[in-house]
Amino acid sequence: MGKANTAGIQLGIFAKTFPGSDASTVLAAVRAAGYTATQYNMACSGLAAMPDAIEASATQAVAQAAREQGVAMTAVSGTYNMIHPDVAVRAAGHARLATLAAACAGLGTRVITLCTGTRDAQDQWHGHPDNTTPEAWRDLLASMERAIEIADEHDVLLGIEPELANVVNSAQRARALIDQLGSERLRIVLDPANLFEVATLAEQRDTVSAAIDLLADRIVMGHAKDRHADGRFATAGTGVLDYAHYLAGLQRVGFNGPLITHGLAAEEAAGVAVFLRAALAEAGIEVRP
Repeated sequence: MGKANTAGIQLGIFAKTFPGSDASTVLAAVRAAGYTATQYNMACSGLAAMPDAIEASATQAVAQAAREQGVAMTAVSGTYNMIHPDVAVRAAGHARLATLAAACAGLGTRVITLCTGTRDAQDQWHGHPDNTTPEAWRDLLASMERAIEIADEHDVLLGIEPELANVVNSAQRARALIDQLGSERLRIVLDPANLFEVATLAEQRDTVSAAIDLLADRIVMGHAKDRHADGRFATAGTGVLDYAHYLAGLQRVGFNGPLITHGLAAEEAAGVAVFLRAALAEAGIEVRP
């Protein structure tokens, strides 16, 4: 067992894992499954994930439900395709990001998670050969600069996640974006299962370690899902991801943010909480209430 991380972490789950269109129902399910933190989605309040408008009553209902259930609002999903080939779609995304950012104080969070985008016009999580072009990078910089202006106005942080199918498809490209933009608003959501598809154990460990070391100063949240040996995504603890190695890496760099699981069915949530608590204990990492 490693040296204990006295700061500890909070264990959480995507709120959208659970059915329901009101915060009270959804956050009660989060707590009942064994989690004390969540990454919220406005769809859990019966709205679009990126609404055109958010009434004060909606944010108040979320905050009240979070207090009643003892669930920390670690982030809210603000994903839209930041390099969509249609500039009008990007502009609409920026406007909705501003709406969401304005609601964050009422929701009780300072972190909005983003999608760095893809040239695929239909699916923001689907890869495209043009994602690696200079033009895609140029468009991402322009979108991120607008997002940072919004974040500055509303005092929120922007969490980007390296994703193989997106323009920021590696830790190295995430670091380049951080360094080029030079804004403290930009943070990292680290999901090791998004850093490789099919890899040997040694390759996986090298990739994950390198990402943690390269991005350590900006990691605001860890994600927890898994990969099957054939590259398909899997529920945390059921695939080939070396969780002991991943968690030891987070501990090594002093990470004390939330660990949020997703990509699982509601009926799997309680079992994943047990798995993650055991893995964290084995790594000597305290789980905060």
